Amino acid sequence: MAQRKNLTMRAYKIFRAPEYEQLLRDGESAGSPVDLADGYIHLSTASQLAGTLTKHFAGETGLRLLAVETELLAPLKWEPSRGGDLFPHLYRVLRVADIVWTRDIGIGPDGHITGELE
Repeated sequence: MAQRKNLTMRAYKIFRAPEYEQLLRDGESAGSPVDLADGYIHLSTASQLAGTLTKHFAGETGLRLLAVETELLAPLKWEPSRGGDLFPHLYRVLRVADIVWTRDIGIGPDGHITGELE
């Protein structure tokens, strides 16, 4: 299993509106249905985000983008996924306290609009 260590960067989680509302209400979330099925929370790096939106959220509205700092998440594993690329997977609940910032994901004629990623 491939793993990166001591990597400081942002990762991103996409939630649908009901999933985000549940996170705010409960202070933590075990993730979306696919996260629950797989046993970990799927995150994406900035370079992986567009592909994640296209593959899993095409045409969906009401999406929320959450940014987290990878070095503050444990246990976080970098595991191969789409095309062998290493994706960050969080093996615990995501807590409101983990979130650096959050914003709506817009949708335009060419697809989802996330704005500048920090």
